[in-house]
Amino acid sequence: MHAFLAEHRHRLFPDEMFADLFPSGRGRPSVPADVIATVMVLQALESRSDREACRALQTDIAWKAAAGLAITDEAFHPTVLTLWRNKLRASGDPERIFGAVRAVIAETGVIARKHRRALDSTVLDDAVARQDTVTMLATQIRRVRKLVPELAEVWVREHNLEPGRPPCDWDDPGDIDRLISELVDDANELVWAAEALELDETQTDAVALLALVAGQDVEPGDGPGRWRIAQRTAPDRVISTVDPESRHVHKTRHAYRDGYKAHIAAEPDTGLITSCALTAGNTSDAEAAPGLLAGEPAGTEVLGDSAYGTGELRHHLNERDMTALIKPPPLRPAVEGGYTLDDFNINETAGTVTCPAGITVAITARRNARFGRRCDDCALRQRCTTATRGRIIALHAHHGLLAAARGFAATDAFTDPYRQHRPMVERSIAWLVRGSRRLRYRGTDRNQLWLGHRVAAVNLQRLITLGLTRGTGGWAIA
Repeated sequence: MHAFLAEHRHRLFPDEMFADLFPSGRGRPSVPADVIATVMVLQALESRSDREACRALQTDIAWKAAAGLAITDEAFHPTVLTLWRNKLRASGDPERIFGAVRAVIAETGVIARKHRRALDSTVLDDAVARQDTVTMLATQIRRVRKLVPELAEVWVREHNLEPGRPPCDWDDPGDIDRLISELVDDANELVWAAEALELDETQTDAVALLALVAGQDVEPGDGPGRWRIAQRTAPDRVISTVDPESRHVHKTRHAYRDGYKAHIAAEPDTGLITSCALTAGNTSDAEAAPGLLAGEPAGTEVLGDSAYGTGELRHHLNERDMTALIKPPPLRPAVEGGYTLDDFNINETAGTVTCPAGITVAITARRNARFGRRCDDCALRQRCTTATRGRIIALHAHHGLLAAARGFAATDAFTDPYRQHRPMVERSIAWLVRGSRRLRYRGTDRNQLWLGHRVAAVNLQRLITLGLTRGTGGWAIA
């Protein structure tokens, strides 16, 4: 990689590619664009911080050669990387480094006639520590009072303004409820007082976050003005005031982590990543999939596990003339070992549903089929439902697509290519997260920029392994 960048960085990352970042006309930056881009690629590849990257540029001969520096040349200051990232993030094309590598892939033709795309996601740990309700409330109360000087006149309890956690007997549930009530009351007073003020965007966001954390984890307690921790988890719960965009990530029903999801589309034969996206951890895989496939042509074969098996995504692919080789989610019977949806004869044309006992009912305008009292004396009831009002079949808006997918998944036409090509995306995921499972930045935009650079570096390394060369005719795979 270092030798390749030393020879070709000018072609990969020419100065004009970054000209819009410095439009003032007062001269070019002191550090050439190709040097910055090279350092960013190596930094993402080796998972180094800004200081570590500049240290490597100062002391590592391979880094110096890649960037075109002499052994005696000094490295630039780490804040230069921060400046360039900020400018890239604010530009109209923040992922231009990833785009430059994609252009090389296109020019080589290495995936030109390969129309399969495998989708997958992986969890990336956030860069901050998880905060409990008390810590979030106390921290955000202090932050709001600091950002909005006018709120310093609003009375709040002094011990809630001191650094650290407010005093409390954590072994006494009553004292915990007392502390929660005081924090929520103080937070509400600040939010109400802020309604009469003219706030800028940063102040408004801080007050809104305070209002959110003051309500997401609590419920009314015993008596007026009393609050307690709710015995539930709020949907889309904020888990840290330091990084409000981070979320709980549920990869299984019983295990979760905190952070973000990296979603990728990869060409399974070569392992090259064609598209990537970073989202909050609670974003479903199927929700992110259309963006990953936005640049793919009709006829693309899309492979994915059951997380991508929603009716909405299948409809989206069908509308774009793409083939879905996506594993359908398993049907869950209402009674363990009993009948599933596929055991019912559903005729959407006639608007009827017939159960295994041969009873037929009409589909309602809300796409429900209610068997009601017809189940009372049914000999098959114990295998069908435990509901006192009888079995209710709720049809999905894309039931036909889902039913067809379950039937197709039982054929060799699905299982053979799925088993051959779908597992290969795990290889691309492994390259992506090797030594880089924990993020260094806060917020979706900053981490999306990092992900684009990481994918660019991984793809470039893969292209070199495949035999990337530069000849008179341009980029090619030897």
